[in-house]
Amino acid sequence: AIDADMNAGVLSQEEARVRRADVAREADFYGSMDGASKFVRGDAIAGLLILFINIIGGLVIGMAQHDLSLSVAAENYILLTIGDGLVAQIPSLLLSTATAIVVTRVSDSSEMGDQILSQLLSSSKSLYITAAVIGSLGLVPGMPNFVFLSIAAALVGLGMFLTQSRTETTERAEAATLEALPAPKPVDEELSWDDVPQTDMISLEVGYRLISLVDKAQGGELLGRIRSVRKKLSQDLGFLLQSVHIRDNLDLDPNHYQIQVMGVPVANGVIYPGKEMAINPGQVFGELNGIAAKDPTFGLDTVWIEPAQREEAQSLGYTVVDAGTVIATHLSQILKDHAHEFLGHDEVQQLLDNLAKSAPRLVESLVPNLLSLGAVLKVMQNLLAEQVPIKDVRSIAEALADGALKSQDPDALTTGVRIALSRTIYEQINGLAPELEVLSLEPRLEQMLQDAVRGQQQSMGLEPGLAEQMLQQINEGVIQMENQGKPAVLLVASTIRLWLASLVKSNNKGLHVLAYDEIPAEKRIRVVGTVGNAQAA
Repeated sequence: AIDADMNAGVLSQEEARVRRADVAREADFYGSMDGASKFVRGDAIAGLLILFINIIGGLVIGMAQHDLSLSVAAENYILLTIGDGLVAQIPSLLLSTATAIVVTRVSDSSEMGDQILSQLLSSSKSLYITAAVIGSLGLVPGMPNFVFLSIAAALVGLGMFLTQSRTETTERAEAATLEALPAPKPVDEELSWDDVPQTDMISLEVGYRLISLVDKAQGGELLGRIRSVRKKLSQDLGFLLQSVHIRDNLDLDPNHYQIQVMGVPVANGVIYPGKEMAINPGQVFGELNGIAAKDPTFGLDTVWIEPAQREEAQSLGYTVVDAGTVIATHLSQILKDHAHEFLGHDEVQQLLDNLAKSAPRLVESLVPNLLSLGAVLKVMQNLLAEQVPIKDVRSIAEALADGALKSQDPDALTTGVRIALSRTIYEQINGLAPELEVLSLEPRLEQMLQDAVRGQQQSMGLEPGLAEQMLQQINEGVIQMENQGKPAVLLVASTIRLWLASLVKSNNKGLHVLAYDEIPAEKRIRVVGTVGNAQAA
C-alpha cells in the first residue's frame, strides 16, 4: 500500500521511508508482546491451578488440623491464596513487558529511557485513566486508601501539567511559523521576468481517466511510445524535436486529451481506457458492438471495443489498435504538420555546427557572408512546411550558397534548394519506382496562372468561377489517384508551384505540387489527367 501511494504521488520518498519504519516498529512491538502474552498466559494458568489447590488445601487443613469453622478457614486461607497469586503474577507480568520493550528497542535508534518516557508521557489521557483506576482501588474498604488516593492525585496533576505544557509548546510553534513566513509583497512592487510563465512548444494534456496511460506504475506505455515517436520523427525530419510535456488537466472531460503547440490547442480527441479502437479501413465484412466514434488522426469511422473482441474485429477486416497507439499516432501527425514551427535559430545553428565538422569552408562562406542565419532558417521552414526533410544539410547549404549570389528572397532560395533535393522529394513520394503518374495543367490555363503570378494581370487575373472549377477538377483527379492507391501529384511550372501549392493545400493535404525541374532526370513521368480543359476553352 505504501508503494502504491508513492507511485500515485500521494507520498514522497521521505514520507514513504518514515511510514515503512513505523510499520516495522509496530510489527516488532506486536510480535514481542505476543510472545510476552503467551508467557504470561501460561504462568496465569499455572497460577489459577495453584490458587484452587491452595484454597481447597487451606480449607481442609484449617478445618481438620486447626479445628476452624468453614467461614473462618475460608476467610483466612482465601486471603492468603490471593496474596500469594498477586505476589507471583505481578513480577512475571513486569518481566515479560520489560522483555518486550527491550526487544522492540533493537530497531530504534533512540535511548531506552527517552523512549519509555516519551511513550508513557506522550498522552495525558493515559495518565488520567491510570489515576481513575488507582483512585477506584483507593476507595475500596480495607485497601491503603491514603496511598492510592495520593498516587491518583499525583497522576491527575501530572496529566494537567503535560496538557498545559503541550498547549504552550503548540502556541509557540505556531507563533514561530508565522514569524518565519515571508512578508507579503507590497502591492506596488514591480513585476519581473520570473512572473512570466514559459510556454511549452509541444504539450499533451489529458483528462484524469487517461492518467493510467501515462503512469508506468499502472502499466501505462504512452511515455515510451511518445519517446519513440519523437526519436523517429527527429531522424526523418533531420533535426531534434523538442520534448513533449505531458500533464493532467482537470478542466478537460475525463476521457479527453488535448495537443498544444506553442501553448495553443491544435487538436484533441476522446479515448476510452481499457478498450481498443477498431478502425474501418474502407471495406469490412460485418459490424461490431461497441462505441461508434471517429479516428482523431485521419477521421475514419471507428468502434471502441473490448479487448476480447480483437480477433473478431480483425477477422471482419478492421484494424485494431490500443488507446496509447491512438494518442501516439495523432501526436505524430501533429508534429509532422507543425514541424516547421519547431525549427528555430538554435536548431539551425546546431545543424550548421555539425556540418562545419565535415565542411567548414562551406559553412564559413554561407553564414554570415552570403546569408543571415534568419534567411537559412526561413528556407528550412519552407521545406518542412511542405513535408520535405532537411536531413541533407550539405546539399541545402550548397544550393543556398549558389542561390544567394542571384537572390536573397527566401522563396526563390527555397525553389533552388528543392531542385537540389529532387531525389529526396521523389523518393519520399514514389519510392524507387522509375515512373511517376501526375496531373498537369492545360497549357493555356498554366500560362494564365504564370501571367497572374508575374503581375501582368490585375488581382491575379482569375475569375472566382474559373478558380472554383480548377480546384474542383484538381480534387476529382486527386480522389481518382488515391482510390487507385497512387500518390497524388500535380506537375506545374516552377514559377507558379509555390502559389498553387498554397492554394490547394487546405483542400488536398495529400496532394504534392511539384515543378518540372524537381523531377530527377533519370525518372519518367506519365500524365494521367489534365486540369483546365473546359476553363481554357
